[in-house]
Amino acid sequence: MSTLDDMPATPPAAPAAALPWRRLFYWTVRRELWEHRAVVVAPLVVAGVVLVGFLLSSFGLPHALRDLAAGKSKHPDMLMASHSVAALSVMLTGLIVGVFHASTALHGERRDRSILFWKSLPVSDLITVLGKAAIPLAVIPVVTFAIVFAAQLVVFLWSNLLTLFTGVSFSVLWRHVDLGTMWVVLGYGLIVNALWQAPLFAWFILVSAWAKRVPFLWAMIPFVAPGIIEGIGFRTAHWAHFLGERVFGGFAEAFSKGGKGEAAIDGIGELDPLRTFGLPDIWVGLVFAAIFLAAAVWLRRRREPI
Repeated sequence: MSTLDDMPATPPAAPAAALPWRRLFYWTVRRELWEHRAVVVAPLVVAGVVLVGFLLSSFGLPHALRDLAAGKSKHPDMLMASHSVAALSVMLTGLIVGVFHASTALHGERRDRSILFWKSLPVSDLITVLGKAAIPLAVIPVVTFAIVFAAQLVVFLWSNLLTLFTGVSFSVLWRHVDLGTMWVVLGYGLIVNALWQAPLFAWFILVSAWAKRVPFLWAMIPFVAPGIIEGIGFRTAHWAHFLGERVFGGFAEAFSKGGKGEAAIDGIGELDPLRTFGLPDIWVGLVFAAIFLAAAVWLRRRREPI
């Protein structure tokens, strides 16, 4: 008669295969989008408001087209105004959403204690932090481009529809609205802005990993306090100028000739990526961004729920 000792031992269960980091990173980014729908909703709302404003003002477009055809208009670039306003409004909204997302990225999970659950999953602190940083540095620029692309296309199609009622050739409109150039410059500019503002977003992520309360205010103190001290003590504004360049300098670098902020880029040939991507401002900023993100990873590994 067989006994328990004679029965074959149950083979040990095979260890679960580790998920590739690309898949973990992908689902980390998806999680951020599920939890922070404002990343998509806020730019959409702003684009909708801009389109409503354009539709209300578009009744003067036929008259403007007739003046352009007759050579009476002194401001032919006004046809680009709606396209430019749509792009700028959505980009600024993306910047604001990105700052607020970064400032709560690691603080929120400590505040609601969900960090205990997320740490129980096989996702490293490095992938978690990089997934959160990907929202302002990669996802928001892509969302911005898609929304601006759609908004400008709607504006252009509506303008063409109104042109039918003017008796003016479509070439008058097409000659002053070059969507191909605008979209190439927009994509290029969003990449430049993301790299330029990388240390800003990384700093907010770092503070969100450190602060116990109001991380946005803690993150703003190093920006505001030196300017106040300088203004009161020395009656100068060098810090404010430097800060403005660090936050908004990417817009001038990406969308103006020579990065001087004096004249807008009119053609693809005026882009100068070799000069732009060779600027020390970008590379020094990326070094600081890497340092801030590394510090955020170190802090998340040691932080407990609030």
